[in-house]
Amino acid sequence: MRVLIIGGSGHVGTYLVPRLVAQEHKVINLSRSQREPYQAHGAWRSVQQATVDRNAEDAQGVFGQHVRDLEPEVVIDMISYTLESTQQIVECLRGHVQHFLHCGTIWSMGHSVEVPATEEMPRHPFGEYGISKSAIQDYLQEQARRYGFPATVLQPGHIVGPGWSPINPAGNLDPNVFTQLAHGEEVTLPNLGMETLHHVHADDVAQSFMQAMANRSVSIGEAFHVVSPAALTLRGYAESVALWFGQIANLRFLPWVEWQKTVSDEYAAQTWDHIAHSPNASIAKAQRCLHYHPRYTSLEAIYESVQWLIKQGTVQV
Repeated sequence: MRVLIIGGSGHVGTYLVPRLVAQEHKVINLSRSQREPYQAHGAWRSVQQATVDRNAEDAQGVFGQHVRDLEPEVVIDMISYTLESTQQIVECLRGHVQHFLHCGTIWSMGHSVEVPATEEMPRHPFGEYGISKSAIQDYLQEQARRYGFPATVLQPGHIVGPGWSPINPAGNLDPNVFTQLAHGEEVTLPNLGMETLHHVHADDVAQSFMQAMANRSVSIGEAFHVVSPAALTLRGYAESVALWFGQIANLRFLPWVEWQKTVSDEYAAQTWDHIAHSPNASIAKAQRCLHYHPRYTSLEAIYESVQWLIKQGTVQV
């Protein structure tokens, strides 16, 4: 099939494109620049590359037409963040594609009432990103169920893998936390360290898109959580990372109002966003309907990212 990926040279696309090529799909990568994938692969030699400034074309109202003119049978949209952008492309592709797959996020769930949270539970999104992605999900599911537009929404957690810095045990992107744990130094966590994070390896996200395409009849009109088999608590995550380096985690805990003063405003905002969501998502629906079976646990996926950071000299061991 002729598969167009919008934003296909990113982290997930690095793994998704070779999978598509291996199944003899004709792949078109539509992106803003001609950057290299995170990992080299010979499959990219057969990919048709097209460059576009999506924001500019969205503003002109022509992006959807640009996509349609490339005559895809399947469109995978990795980088739509506003309802208006999604609406424009859907209207242009209506009646012209067999499948439209949107990369959503578990952030659209907001805070959970019961865990692990399923896709059928009421959503409580907060923050601009989560609210916007939730609105896109509602729109696509309505378009599929009411008007027959062939849309599927895949909802990854915290994507990790080589080439990508993982959310750390403090719930932010400070790589020094891994260095501290590797050396047995004290690491301070917010509250009691019992909030949760839910990671997923980029290759497992790629797997979910392939499985949604392969199980099109049951994936259309649905949304699926795409995460590892189990979430991590901040404390358990920190203790596990320390053990990778032969250390016992030296942890200290502070109430949020005190902890946030120990880091930069940027890292405090990142941590608050993660612990306020405390994602813990069920993959039972994706397992049942898509036969999605992640290869990586959260810790296995994070380990690959940390090893990459060590090779880059970002994490010191």
